[in-house]
Amino acid sequence: MHVVKLIVGLGNPGREYALTRHNVGWLVVDHLADHWHFGGWSRDGEARVATGTLGPTRVRLVEPQTFMNLSGAALRPYLRRPTWNPATDLLVVVDDVALPLGTFRLRAAGSSGGHNGLRSLEATLGTREYARLRIGIRPVDPERQVSHLADFVLGPLGKGERAVLAELLPTLTTAIEAWVRDGILPAMNAFNRRSAGC
Repeated sequence: MHVVKLIVGLGNPGREYALTRHNVGWLVVDHLADHWHFGGWSRDGEARVATGTLGPTRVRLVEPQTFMNLSGAALRPYLRRPTWNPATDLLVVVDDVALPLGTFRLRAAGSSGGHNGLRSLEATLGTREYARLRIGIRPVDPERQVSHLADFVLGPLGKGERAVLAELLPTLTTAIEAWVRDGILPAMNAFNRRSAGC
């Protein structure tokens, strides 16, 4: 079967989670589907998917429909494809409370950092060797402490937070397009230095 590049946005299903900080991955992937004019979303196993092409490359956007800690289930079908390799064909878009709001970081591999969605993906894939785009959600205001992490990440994005993320979307889109075109290392070299504070 033809190799497809997967861009997986992590989040929780359900209207009550739609605009929470933990669903930033979905917000970005929804934007990509609109920006790239991909066809409508459809159900595929444990995920919603939208598929299209960027230049010569076939790309599938994936939003797991399990809860965050079971996100890996959406990738099981791809592991059966002999030509699909998570090290080169997977980019995971994920919120990161360790990075300040308005910043992002591309990584070629790494630990889950305590993120339940990444932990589930790692367990399913059997490897940490896959690209991820970490999007900061930590408050920039030093007065605002994140004391209860679960409550914070599952809390709604404020108007100001949504505005910061909206302003970041064009840069995130260009960085993801660079990953599709050139791979993770050139994309990291080009974009990590642009995201101040990372």
